Amino acid sequence: MTDESPISVLLADDQALLRSAFRVLVDSEPGMRVVGEAADGAEAVRLAREVRPDVVLMDIRMPGVDGLAATREICSDPTLDGVRVVMLTTFEVDEYVVQSLHAGASGFLGKGAEPEELLAAIRIAAAGEALLSPTATKGLIATFLAQGGGSYGGGPARRGAEALDALTGREREVLVQVAGGLSNDEIGERLAVSPLTVKTHVNRAMAKLGARDRAQLVVIAYETGLVRPRAE
Repeated sequence: MTDESPISVLLADDQALLRSAFRVLVDSEPGMRVVGEAADGAEAVRLAREVRPDVVLMDIRMPGVDGLAATREICSDPTLDGVRVVMLTTFEVDEYVVQSLHAGASGFLGKGAEPEELLAAIRIAAAGEALLSPTATKGLIATFLAQGGGSYGGGPARRGAEALDALTGREREVLVQVAGGLSNDEIGERLAVSPLTVKTHVNRAMAKLGARDRAQLVVIAYETGLVRPRAE
């Protein structure tokens, strides 16, 4: 995607009516366009390779190849490195959320989200950011704990605390804030640095930890024990 070109979106959902509604919404938004529709995960993967969208809106539950398997295939394909996946869920947090993030999804959105929330999610994902609201982050932590903090659905094994050795002190501080679901602006205010400086620290932490994006940083922060959930 360039500054001049519209954000290209691929829709993957087995409900034709829902895809149609999403298409009307996205195509009516200046700077966005739908470049394909898929009714199952296999078709989503094929179209992703064919049209190279900026963002895939992926339903988790689909017949045949589900959204989780399709996301894993898309995000593990080096030729699709610029493609970002946003999972669509019936509920903002369900049992597949952690697996989705391990598979490489940039975040998730409830199907009941308002139209402006959906459009904002597309922009956030296209910009390379993670879509993790504070509510979603809290749910992610709960799911993480419920599953024992281990690997998920055949995903990567849990990282030990030694994985953080490569980080600087400031990068660790920023990672703690990212795990709390804060934006770069919010982190900058809290640490008294500019949002651009925060972004630099986030990018360096991602590179050192082998994280595809910000969403996976949240998982790593809890896997390594850098951040621990507080009792409500």
